[in-house]
Amino acid sequence: MLLVLAAVLFAAFVINVSIGSFGGSPPLGNVGEMILLFAVSIAFTASVLKKEAQKRTDKT
Repeated sequence: MLLVLAAVLFAAFVINVSIGSFGGSPPLGNVGEMILLFAVSIAFTASVLKKEAQKRTDKT
């Protein structure tokens, strides 16, 4: 679930950057992009830590 969330948030970031690079006005500004990337990194890190904890409990 968290990995899907990270992928969706990253896709939103890529779409925002693509809109801005093709000459349009991006929906999010610099601060919005930073917050979005911060949310992506948190969701991805939480997903990895959850998978590692699950793998550790499966071993024992």
